Amino acid sequence: MNKQKIGFLVDSGSDVPIEVVNKADMKVIPLKIIYKDKEYTDKVDIHAQDVYDRLEQEIPKTSLPSGEVISEMLQEFKNEGYEKVIAVTISSGLSGTNNMVRLMAENVEGLDVFTLDTKNIGIGSGFLAIQAAEYVEKELEWEVIKEKLKQDVKKSKIFFHVPTLEYLQKGGRIGLVSSILGNVLNLKPVISCNDNGIYYTVAKVRGNKKSIQRAIDLATEFAGDAKKYHLAIAYGGKTAEVQVDDIRLELKKELPNFVTIYEDQISPALGVHTGPGLIGIGVHIIED
Repeated sequence: MNKQKIGFLVDSGSDVPIEVVNKADMKVIPLKIIYKDKEYTDKVDIHAQDVYDRLEQEIPKTSLPSGEVISEMLQEFKNEGYEKVIAVTISSGLSGTNNMVRLMAENVEGLDVFTLDTKNIGIGSGFLAIQAAEYVEKELEWEVIKEKLKQDVKKSKIFFHVPTLEYLQKGGRIGLVSSILGNVLNLKPVISCNDNGIYYTVAKVRGNKKSIQRAIDLATEFAGDAKKYHLAIAYGGKTAEVQVDDIRLELKKELPNFVTIYEDQISPALGVHTGPGLIGIGVHIIED
């Protein structure tokens, strides 16, 4: 345990890389994937490809874990001797997890819980948990860590190439993404989260290849003249995974000042709402 006795709580929709979860001993709040006949736990007994394989038969629903589960996790921190917890969640504009953690934290005495609304999703949110672990490792003061993380929210961004808007529409997660007549014109949107943490369309490009390139270009623009940053490639299913090698080469060329490139399958909960073939390009600026 770190000297300040700070624990980490993240939700599964933040796609924090497993090596970071293990190294920092983070507890992961599992989102739920609900089919008519069975309920699954995000990333535990179901994976994104499983969801895609069944989309033709059924589009499942997703839900938060119960308040009871979150309460138990917070109580565990206390039992393990932690005095403070940094809770990192996906955008409150897309999920009720952030609010649920806040509410449950109020009922746990003797535990100082800082709940960060990342205004982001997937590794765009997970970047903040990675950053939090780095701050704790550097032994920054608690108040300094909290202040820095609030500022870091604006330094993290992910741009998603989405082959179809069908699943965002069906799941009611369309946000400010206009349901354009995309299929007729083969228009593929690049979406991201705005300052309020709501999905919006950043670009509309004809064809998948150009759409992915546009996501890379947008990530490059976001990084700007930054001296150091983490990058991420998030992908949804086998059709997207085969493109990762090419994307990595392009990113290394366009954004050479990276410290780490994280690559992973997106969480099933995110996959439910975006459908197969999703590619996400993430940037987290460490040093301006």
